[in-house]
Amino acid sequence: MRLNFAELERFYRGLVTKARGRGITCAITSGMACVEFGVAETTKDCDLLCTPESSKKLLDLLSDASLHGQLPSYRGHLTAPLDERWLRGGWTSHFVWNARGAEAYLDVFGVAPRSSAPWERELEGFYACRHTVAEMKRTNRERDWPYATALGAQMIEAGDARGWLHIFDMDLLLALTRVARPPASLSRRRPVLGLAVSGDSRLRSVLHAEVQFWHELDRVRLGIYQRAVRLYMRAVTRARLPPEVGLVVQHEARVRCAEKHLPWSPLVDYGVMRLIEDARTAVAELVNPTALAWLPDVREHFNVAAE
Repeated sequence: MRLNFAELERFYRGLVTKARGRGITCAITSGMACVEFGVAETTKDCDLLCTPESSKKLLDLLSDASLHGQLPSYRGHLTAPLDERWLRGGWTSHFVWNARGAEAYLDVFGVAPRSSAPWERELEGFYACRHTVAEMKRTNRERDWPYATALGAQMIEAGDARGWLHIFDMDLLLALTRVARPPASLSRRRPVLGLAVSGDSRLRSVLHAEVQFWHELDRVRLGIYQRAVRLYMRAVTRARLPPEVGLVVQHEARVRCAEKHLPWSPLVDYGVMRLIEDARTAVAELVNPTALAWLPDVREHFNVAAE
């Protein structure tokens, strides 16, 4: 029997309710948040933001979180342990429930990828705010970008000027600038907005370059973490931890492996400016190099903690 979306949503909302009751700051984000905000129809898993300092409390909660009689286990050999040290450094912890012959997935983030401000400062009920969700949708997956644009349009309609930062559809951007103007502060932050306001003929190519820039930023970032996880993955594989041993035992073994083989903050080790320059170099090979002058300053979107 397949678990339907409504059933999974109730389960995940129940986890958030229980977590907050224990003093854990957390919020649902990404696909499930897009469904809640009316820009997506369904999703098969749940992404959860949790403050890193609450990781132990959340692990205790998950260890007893039954779904149709099944308890969760860590999913796959790549996933980092749910531990404050690695959550602060941008790692994600992945969990799975096998229930009624179907699977339910939970991915836990301590840092919202590509977010320009601490996500916990602004929540919308069970969910991260639209601004955080839209920033998280700036991935290297083409299917994510319409969600970011739709959320941005909702924000503008609601009077939240930050929505201008999330409009990546040229026709919509031009239509919006015919009836309103983005604040000058946002145009300085995102230069393409100035081109839209003035009807500049370079808008299409610069907007394309901006999207490609975010694609490359995400590609480079993922590559950094994928290289950093290799030794840890081999150690976890050798540890042979079946779901039957329980989440706490799995966790303790993963922490031992991580302490030997998993760097806390691979992005800090690599260097944020180096990441950005790598992405700019890659974009220069894909677009008209003159468009690079109009790319946004993205340094604030890659704030992860050092050791």
